[in-house]
Amino acid sequence: MKKVLWFTWSMILIIGLVACSQNQEPDYSGTYTGYSWKGEAQGTTFEEATEYIKTVLTLSKEGIIEDVDMDFMVKKGDVWISRLNTTAIISVDFDVTPAAAIPGTNYVKGTSMFNITTNDMMSFYAIAVDENGTVAGVMVDPITRYQFEFKLPAEFDFSAPVSSLTIGSGLIVPTVRTSTAGLVKPESWDGLSDKHFFNISAFSHVVKDDGVLQGVSGTTTVQAMLEKLGVIFASGVPQEKAISYGFFGKGGWSGNYAAIKQFLVGKNALEVLSLVDWTNGRYAPAINAQNQFGIDVPAGATKTAQDSYDTIAGATVRMSRESESYQKALVEAGILTLDQVIIGRF
Repeated sequence: MKKVLWFTWSMILIIGLVACSQNQEPDYSGTYTGYSWKGEAQGTTFEEATEYIKTVLTLSKEGIIEDVDMDFMVKKGDVWISRLNTTAIISVDFDVTPAAAIPGTNYVKGTSMFNITTNDMMSFYAIAVDENGTVAGVMVDPITRYQFEFKLPAEFDFSAPVSSLTIGSGLIVPTVRTSTAGLVKPESWDGLSDKHFFNISAFSHVVKDDGVLQGVSGTTTVQAMLEKLGVIFASGVPQEKAISYGFFGKGGWSGNYAAIKQFLVGKNALEVLSLVDWTNGRYAPAINAQNQFGIDVPAGATKTAQDSYDTIAGATVRMSRESESYQKALVEAGILTLDQVIIGRF
């Protein structure tokens, strides 16, 4: 009889514990990590990769995103470096006259006044003024991914509008291609000869929507633009200035990743299951049967957590990589399963 009672009470206790565990709210609190890497869709293992994106999410018990640490690492030789590192070593030679690169399939580098070593050329700029009042500047266009350089003597009419600095005028010169991933890939400069830095394409507004060049347009004076970049004028003449550099727009890779973090922190990870809305009919067809994006079908620009369609060129391809690493962090957190992850184009 005692054995029967003991068995009965044991079963009641077990059933009660199971019922409690089934009714218990899940606890998502913790730190979770996800990766995407170059060549993954082609079979490259993580250990073999030379580039990867890492996302570390800190979640509350309820799944609220408390912190995001996202980085883009690139292997140079035997050393891993972060593309988010904004440190630059830069020098300028005022004796050099910038000369245009030959764009297109048979690209040939032009002549640059600047020697730049940095991990991040996205939306990069540098500016200096010599003892004679000559201004030397470089700005990396996010649309074509070329360095645009200008060398303006002290006697230049700095009250002229920015629109006078057209590519065809020779006053602003595309000297070096910093990446082959530009939204606009010119075969020659003839079609852009009447364009200036702020109207190269319909998406050139990204240059002036945020950051140090905010509000600059074709009607802005050259002096006002240069003042935003740190040049000081006295009686209309630029004053000597040591070289300085920075990032306009969203602020390069570091600024774009900061924008992703700003978007995510405070949101519920159970509701934000991707950084890209893959249901969008414009690019959902670019996902193949293996859940790989943009591998064997075209991929276009997207509206993403980074607001890529309006703020950065080529961001669909790139944001798909960040999204994958984010989704894999959600897999580790038990919010998604691996077969729900969209493999980004890397």
